[in-house]
Amino acid sequence: MKTAEISDFFTYKTRVRYGETDQMGVAYYGRYLDWFETGRTELCRAHGKTYSDWEKDGILLPVVEANCRYKSSLFYDDIIDIATAIKDLSNVSVTFVNRITRESSGKLAAEGWTRHAFVDRSGKLMRKGNALADWMTGWYK
Repeated sequence: MKTAEISDFFTYKTRVRYGETDQMGVAYYGRYLDWFETGRTELCRAHGKTYSDWEKDGILLPVVEANCRYKSSLFYDDIIDIATAIKDLSNVSVTFVNRITRESSGKLAAEGWTRHAFVDRSGKLMRKGNALADWMTGWYK
């Protein structure tokens, strides 16, 4: 399995919104997985494809595993960097790795990964002739 190098990461900037926090202004822990999704969506968009493009081609990417390790809290109005890279790619799955940091300090807030299966519209695992895996191979080093 290839380990993503920091130079492999695509970074997307966003702000912690009020609705993403609890009454104390701290970002809700479940939002980090939402930010992971934003990171992988924007990584692929930066390479010229969107999730809706894949869906039109009959390829779906359900999450089959997820991991998140929380390091420090984020707060309402913090600007955050969501860094995303592909960690592992095969004909049947892709693993994205994420790092979320507070822009002002560079402090790591969370890191983790999600693994996605390549399936067709009926939910059947795609093993051969996977156009999405082939496309990712073109820019995954």
